[in-house]
This record gives sequence, structure tokens and C-alpha cells, in this order.
Amino acid sequence: MARFIAVLLLLLPGLLSALGIKLMRDTLFNEFSPIFVHAGIQFAAGFLFFLAGLAFIGGFIVRRDRKNLKKKKEKGKRKRK
Repeated sequence: MARFIAVLLLLLPGLLSALGIKLMRDTLFNEFSPIFVHAGIQFAAGFLFFLAGLAFIGGFIVRRDRKNLKKKKEKGKRKRK
């Protein structure tokens, strides 16, 4: 169950990043979404969505790696005693 929740937590920011890429691409190809007033606003929103999703996924991976490294160090200390 915990792994399923972790996958969902990574899926949502991934979808947010994909939406950001789509908005930026649509701006470059002059396909505007009706909710954005100006092309610059659409591109900026897409860029922010992309950065937010990327930052969340990157932070999740860094935190997990640091946590695993800490566990390995503690495990090594226990074996030496």
C-alpha cells in the first residue's frame, strides 16, 4: 500500500510537468488555450508547472537517496562493533 501511495505521489507531479511542457509547446506553435489571456502568460504558466513538477520529483529522489545512504552508514557501524 505504501508503494502505491508513493507511485501516486510521483505520478501527479509528473503529469503536472507534462502539462507544463504541453502549454509551452502550444505557445510556440500558436495554439492558445482559452483560459490564458496572452501567449506570454501561457508560456510562463507552463514553465512554472514544469519547474514545480521537476522540483518535486527531484526533491523526492534526493531525499530517498539521502535516507538510504544514512541507513547504509548505520548498518556499517553496527557490523563493526
